[in-house]
Amino acid sequence: MAQVVAVRTGLSQADADKRVLDVINQARTALENARKAAAKLSLWLTASLLIGAFAASLAATEGGYVRDNWNPGFAGR
Repeated sequence: MAQVVAVRTGLSQADADKRVLDVINQARTALENARKAAAKLSLWLTASLLIGAFAASLAATEGGYVRDNWNPGFAGR
């Protein structure tokens, strides 16, 4: 790869090697940052889904209680 860079850019072989290594290191750093961001995102999504499920279960429990104990003849008196 460094030979192709050296030929196309007119750089010396040592400079081309350095440029190729710099690009590879930048790509590795970007990949590592993307991996970390994906891991954080998956943890937050899991937490939000669990909180949503808990809230839905509480709402269903409360709704069932209201349904079972509702007396339409008693309302408004």
